[in-house]
Amino acid sequence: MAGHSQWANRKHRKQRQDAKKGKIYSKMARKIAVAARKGGDPEKNSELKVAIEEAKALSVPNDNIERAILRGTGQLEGSRLEEFQYEGYAPGGVAVLLEIVSDNRNRTASELRYLFAKYGGNLGESGCVAWMFRRKGRVLITGDDVDEDELFLDAAEGGAEDLEAVNGSYEVITAPSEVIDVRQALENFGYAVETAGFTFITDHRVPVQGEEARELVRFLDALEDHDDVQEIYSNFEVDEEELEKYAS
Repeated sequence: MAGHSQWANRKHRKQRQDAKKGKIYSKMARKIAVAARKGGDPEKNSELKVAIEEAKALSVPNDNIERAILRGTGQLEGSRLEEFQYEGYAPGGVAVLLEIVSDNRNRTASELRYLFAKYGGNLGESGCVAWMFRRKGRVLITGDDVDEDELFLDAAEGGAEDLEAVNGSYEVITAPSEVIDVRQALENFGYAVETAGFTFITDHRVPVQGEEARELVRFLDALEDHDDVQEIYSNFEVDEEELEKYAS
């Protein structure tokens, strides 16, 4: 499978080891609150169900999850959150698609425009890179004893579209509407599902290396640290060993 977000994969591994749990909890609470605006019952709101399961996989406490749902449904007071996207180009002409949740769109735009400019990128107009990406469901499978060929057949039987091995784990790609059913099917087959959620994939790749890769990693780290940035999707292609060398 071509076009998965390498940064999302690295970010996921980083989150499992990150000591700054408060930032992770805050971002997941925002995601849950936004999803809960479409209904507070996860059995009737698939987006909320996926967000809750992702939060639990990241060890977000149940109390935090419940408060986020109440905030989203309006049963708990809080500032009004908006969900939107920003797009632009990173160093080296790499496309970047950001999922944002913010209570102040103007402030967020100003801060992100500063970050893009600081690292030699450019915050673009709506649609400038979104056309390169397709929204999909993503189920991450872990386990040292997973047989890739068998997983491929089981995933296909469960309704998945594609599969790729990524640094010791496996990404199962689905239609967005099928992610919950595919996750359940894989669990029924006995696989250990680490997370399941939504992602954007692309077939338009931009190779980077050397100093360009270093600057790109610094830029993506800065974006990841921004409180309003929920997810980062990009189309860069870089050797994994080089990526880890520059990772913070």
